Amino acid sequence: MQIRSVFQSPKSIVCSWNSTTELPILTSLSFEDYPKDERAVLDFRGGAREAKKWMNQWIWERDCLKEYKETRNGLVGADYSSKLSPWLSIGCISAVEVYWEIKKYEEERVANESTYWLFFELLWREFFRFVARRYGAGIFKRHGIKDAIERATLGDPKTFKRWKEGRTPNAFVNANMIELATTGWMSNRGRQNVASYLVHDLGQDWLSGARHFEQHLIDYDPCSNYGNWMYLGGVGNDPRPNRAFNLEKQAEYYDPDETFRKLWLA
Repeated sequence: MQIRSVFQSPKSIVCSWNSTTELPILTSLSFEDYPKDERAVLDFRGGAREAKKWMNQWIWERDCLKEYKETRNGLVGADYSSKLSPWLSIGCISAVEVYWEIKKYEEERVANESTYWLFFELLWREFFRFVARRYGAGIFKRHGIKDAIERATLGDPKTFKRWKEGRTPNAFVNANMIELATTGWMSNRGRQNVASYLVHDLGQDWLSGARHFEQHLIDYDPCSNYGNWMYLGGVGNDPRPNRAFNLEKQAEYYDPDETFRKLWLA
């Protein structure tokens, strides 16, 4: 597999506006200035500089890449995963840049399963882009990319509302949904569990869940979001008709001392 080189930065950029003009901030555009929740995994800030700054911190200063495969299913804190997806989703940093940073790390420090696994996650991200290009608007339809009649769902508004607000009978699901609503972030492990719970335990519409994520995720990306939801909903790239999680076992394994649940449900 050949990955192209990173494009060189331009020597100069000619702006179509007065270069001395300050960029507007959210409050000047009538958006509220939301206070940061101390429980948030990271204080995400936009821009290419912030993206590269965090990538350098996580990979080189904190040296987290070498153990990524072991920590990637974490739930609390900044270090368990790269947290690069918010910047990747809006183009502040590219997958190519991340790939070459991984290769540099492998040359200068260590090449192991963890370094490969971050590369693998980038490939998974690209795969969903190819799926979206192949099926187009099909990824937004209830039957997904499966050639089948749209299956009926309960679609109970009250049940769905309780899921959104983190008021279900399952504490592990509730903690993840509250984190999402509060910070715009949810771990990969959390996303899989709450999606499985909505579809397979509550019998609700996967498409409604995908739309809720679209509304709240700080790293929302249409291809990855709908691709993953189709996968869990049984209408995507999966030969298995039912990919349901055992939520009790998941919580026991990934949150054995209930640190995550206590953090968000206190």
